[in-house]
Amino acid sequence: FMQQDNTLCGGTVGAILTCPLEVVKTRLQSSSITRYEVHLSTVNGATVARMSPPGPLHFLKLILEKEGARSLFRGLGPNLVGVAPSRAIYFAAYSTAKEKLNSVLEPDSTQVHMVSAGLAGFTAITATNPIWLIKTRLQLDARNRGERRMSAFECVRRVYQTDGLRGFYRGMSASYAGISETVIHFVIYESIKRRLLEAKAPQNMDEEEDVSKDPSDFVGMMLAAATSKTCATTVAYPHEVIRTRLREEGTKYRSFFQTLTTVPKEEGYRALYRGLTTHLVRQIPNTAIMMCTYELVVYLLNG
Repeated sequence: FMQQDNTLCGGTVGAILTCPLEVVKTRLQSSSITRYEVHLSTVNGATVARMSPPGPLHFLKLILEKEGARSLFRGLGPNLVGVAPSRAIYFAAYSTAKEKLNSVLEPDSTQVHMVSAGLAGFTAITATNPIWLIKTRLQLDARNRGERRMSAFECVRRVYQTDGLRGFYRGMSASYAGISETVIHFVIYESIKRRLLEAKAPQNMDEEEDVSKDPSDFVGMMLAAATSKTCATTVAYPHEVIRTRLREEGTKYRSFFQTLTTVPKEEGYRALYRGLTTHLVRQIPNTAIMMCTYELVVYLLNG
């Protein structure tokens, strides 16, 4: 439980600090960005139907000018409510699955890490999807300064009135597809971690059996987490855009594969990678700190 408390604490601080980046990322992923592009081209009197979308910094400036700084923290409530159960369920499921699989498969093998990460992701997504749906809807709710903003409770009521209970599980198929990101991340992370430990092992041959960890080990773990997360996020990123489109209010997108084919057809393949830079800037330091905290607490508990 102590190790979960630590990752939750890190996750909460991370959620608050990176909320503005997440709002920008979600807006860049949404279909409203295409309306913005067309609007831009008509204002400038251009003949082209679509311009390239604004960059993250330009978009951040636009939100500040039009909606005010408070808009950059839209969806923070559900995010804070969701971060604790999500991380707790994830790490509990990961540890449990790993323990069970170690007795069936080769202990601590790549297969064990892959299946454990996949099962943990599946469990956490199924349990917490309604919270993330509300968070996305609130982040996409663009209101000018002075206009009354939609509250989380209003949002819940609107989702239920429009789609019933099923409405709270929109975008879950895309989240399941995103499990591949978690699996890739853990496999690369565990592989780098193993290599780091193997590299250190010869130095400790002459020393006593119990090997103490020094700060360089945790720097190594952070670098391992950052590297693995960058690779995994880049490969699996389109599922993020698809999920945001599926969660939009009154969306024309119906299913994962329909969205996967519609978006590139209408906006080009680059549209599936909108907001990737913002996502990496937000995600990588978060992951590095979280994994390092996790390793440190495991080490202290076993020490």
